[in-house]
Amino acid sequence: MPFGSAVRPMAIFLTRSPRDCYELIMFKLPMISVITPSFNSIHTIRNTIESVRSQDYPHWEHIVIDGGSKDGTVELLKEYPHLIWVSEKDEGHYHAMNKGILRATGEIINILNTDDCFRPGTLRAVGEAFLLHPQWDALFGDVQYVDGQGREIFRRKEARYDYNVIRYGVCYVVHPTLFVRKSVHDQLGLYRHKEFLNACDLEFILRLGKHGRIVGHVPRLLVNYRFHEFGQSADMRVRHNTLRESAAIAREYGKPDGWLGRVYRTAFRLKRQWQKLIRRGRVDLIPGYWMIRKHMKKQTSFTSNIDMSRLEGKG
Repeated sequence: MPFGSAVRPMAIFLTRSPRDCYELIMFKLPMISVITPSFNSIHTIRNTIESVRSQDYPHWEHIVIDGGSKDGTVELLKEYPHLIWVSEKDEGHYHAMNKGILRATGEIINILNTDDCFRPGTLRAVGEAFLLHPQWDALFGDVQYVDGQGREIFRRKEARYDYNVIRYGVCYVVHPTLFVRKSVHDQLGLYRHKEFLNACDLEFILRLGKHGRIVGHVPRLLVNYRFHEFGQSADMRVRHNTLRESAAIAREYGKPDGWLGRVYRTAFRLKRQWQKLIRRGRVDLIPGYWMIRKHMKKQTSFTSNIDMSRLEGKG
């Protein structure tokens, strides 16, 4: 990237008064559409909604696509007149995401599940990053994993988006920290919800790299990602199916099978750690899954509109 293209937006502010700069920033910041897929989410969705509503950012909308909840979620949504929401049966959470994207009016799209919450200042950090880097097609940030009571499990801090590390090594872009220009969805399409139950986000993250999209990184914690009794993330059935789908997606994007694939996996995981050492001054001594595995359950209490036999590999 030419040096001038990164600093040109900043030059606009050097010739203006502080008040003029503030007003210009407020005017120029992009509209962000936050989309929350929901189904029987009464235990967690209020925290998610409040984390969006409390953001110190002027231009956002919050769209909730509910799958026909019967547990009181719909009654809770009615308490928030600022929400844009619908409740009707769908084909699972990725289908709900697609419906939300099509309905969104913002320039930037984010998917925030009902398990997760924005941290203070997230939307401002994201909006300012897009303003200062107009060449970015998308960005992602760091994440803090928490348990059902909101207690920290561990923090994941990354270095940069690297297409080859993700397709050959490991996907470290955590979906709720990903913000994508809506024009990118217009050009590349939506989530492939009819093909994958749990790994559509990985496929889309790889699609960005395959098509040469520029994905920036904001080196700050953006989201609290929750593992709890009522969510999919802590369910071992979901994890196993995610691994099956991820392997199929990796093959689709060129990762070889067998011993060569294992060599690629090791080499590009090491490359990721090298990038983190250079850019963040640290490496991961303990794999993330080792820190969350005690929070995993054989089966959690989540419900879904999907066919659960497909989740278990029987469909």
